[in-house]
Amino acid sequence: MDNWIEALPKADLHLHLDGCVKPGTLLALAEARGYPLPADRPGDLLPYMQVEADCDSLKTYLDKFNFVLPLLQDAEALIRIAEEAVEQAAASNCLYIEVRFAPALHTDGGLSVDGAIQAATEGLRRGEAAYGVVARLIVICMRHHDEATNLSVVRAAVARHGQGVVAVDLAGDEASHPAERFRGTFAVAREAGIPITIHAGEAAGPFNVREAILSLGAVRIGHGIRLREDSELLELVRERQIPLELCPTSNIQTKAIADWDDYPIRSYYDAGLYLTVNTDNPTVSGTNMTRECEALASRYGFSRSELAALMRGALLAAFVEPPVKEALLGRFDEQVGRLLTDETRED
Repeated sequence: MDNWIEALPKADLHLHLDGCVKPGTLLALAEARGYPLPADRPGDLLPYMQVEADCDSLKTYLDKFNFVLPLLQDAEALIRIAEEAVEQAAASNCLYIEVRFAPALHTDGGLSVDGAIQAATEGLRRGEAAYGVVARLIVICMRHHDEATNLSVVRAAVARHGQGVVAVDLAGDEASHPAERFRGTFAVAREAGIPITIHAGEAAGPFNVREAILSLGAVRIGHGIRLREDSELLELVRERQIPLELCPTSNIQTKAIADWDDYPIRSYYDAGLYLTVNTDNPTVSGTNMTRECEALASRYGFSRSELAALMRGALLAAFVEPPVKEALLGRFDEQVGRLLTDETRED
């Protein structure tokens, strides 16, 4: 592992809360709640939480979330895993993270949508205080939920916009639920002025990216890896400099892309697309931000300056409040400047 990459300050804009639960934490939650699990040691539990190398689709990938969700149905659990998400990001020297989750998936134990949001933001605040990583929340609508449920989610997010919540999102089974079905839901978000990012162009084609931008009001795209299938749309995304939230390891595992050799991140970068690199689901994918950066360097020849540019670009694309963003950019530039100075001295 390149020590420079480990030391590089980072930002993770696409990180799912229920995709980064630690096996040991799940065991502790289960024990406290009297919930049976198929293993009683973290290492033995990991296969139930992490995809295998032969994961065949996004749907198979998403099945891993059903294993942890029953234990994430109360405020105490959400606070804990949100705080631990910040702790894990700190280990990769992240300065900033945007953690996303679907509150409507966490109401089986009596929490309201707003109560789930409140718990997640409280956990992020505790993590920020403990580990020094600025953390904000993106609230997700799910593709398989009805419009009434998703509208309640958007309205709850709008009510807490600026109180730890920075944006709304749409996620889930993209192939079965095209983006056009959610125009009404995201019209409410646009009217309220809350930023929108949409999962699109991952398990379905670039038509969902087009719909997300032109009809739903997305100012960032989650994944968007299949843009190359529509050269006109790719050019539009390049011209508008709409950031793509790429998640290399996850994109390979979900079969959005066949394999590492086919992954177009180098060609996208060289074509001038606005790219960010993210973890998606550290536990499910077995990754972290340092590993994602290392993959870019080793597999695609990204230089140190290019990796630094990707991370700085992510901070610029962040939904965080402008004064906080300015301070983050200052911290980033200071740390990278120190890294470059140290490198020069070593040479």
